[in-house]
Amino acid sequence: MLTLVASGCKKDSKKPVSERIAKTWTAETVKHGTVVVYTRGGASNTEARYSDFRLALSSTGTVSYTEFDKVTFNGNWALEGETTLVLSGLNPAPSGSNGTVRFTINTLEDSKVVLTRLDGSLKTGNTINQYTLSNP
Repeated sequence: MLTLVASGCKKDSKKPVSERIAKTWTAETVKHGTVVVYTRGGASNTEARYSDFRLALSSTGTVSYTEFDKVTFNGNWALEGETTLVLSGLNPAPSGSNGTVRFTINTLEDSKVVLTRLDGSLKTGNTINQYTLSNP
């Protein structure tokens, strides 16, 4: 009896974070601090305006960032390592940001990313917000 065993190295074909995150993302779930304020399709959202939230990261490094109040900020995006997303040169500058907003990338999948803002948002009472975003 002859038994053949096939083995080999499987190359990790996962694309770099910079390529995987370069998409247009919309809010699925949003937390202000530890409180969930928005869930897509939810009937009892305390902040239903997150249905207007959009984070469009282009492959060329530009960003269009629309907050829940429909104000859109345009600028550039970059990564610091593989775990920090930096939006910079935002115009107009979000309140208290000097034109820069930073997020920790908690998880990144093909159609979902979880981001936590590193600085408090003045628009939400200076809370540290967590965004679960999806594409499409």
